[in-house]
Amino acid sequence: MNYHFRKAELSDISPIWEILQQAIQRRKEDGSNQWQDGYPNPEVVQKDIEKGEGFVLTDGETIIGYSAVLINDEPVYAKIEGNWLTNDDFVVMHRVAVSENYLGKGLAKLMLKYIEDFALSNNIYSVKADTNFDNIAMMKIFEKLGYSYCGEVYFRGSPRKAYEKVLAKQDQLKL
Repeated sequence: MNYHFRKAELSDISPIWEILQQAIQRRKEDGSNQWQDGYPNPEVVQKDIEKGEGFVLTDGETIIGYSAVLINDEPVYAKIEGNWLTNDDFVVMHRVAVSENYLGKGLAKLMLKYIEDFALSNNIYSVKADTNFDNIAMMKIFEKLGYSYCGEVYFRGSPRKAYEKVLAKQDQLKL
């Protein structure tokens, strides 16, 4: 496989939005209220990209996954009901989604590994994330990859499960 993880470009908005719409529909079919309130939307993706925080997973030239990756930029994380493992610099991921055509191949896990590498390449040893209480698939991925449940954070009035993984220098992905 020819997978790469790179910064998204404005010209990528259309395939990214297609992937997010598929994920929004999957969440709806799963009976979840996550992403059922008009968020995320193309404007959110455009802002991610303009701020240099939008990333795509590609198979050759085809965009097959998307995530926003931010450094130290999640104000609600300061108000966690619980405790983070660290209080140092951190990378946070949002809007992780994989194309319908590529489900079941472990690509969300691969994207998280790339995000961990991004953190390490910036000398940051903490990755934080959150997910909806009913997003069992994402919680399983966090558990498999060694993320620790730290408590709850609130987005747009809804509680989310918050996770953190502390990285070691030797965690760098060998590709």
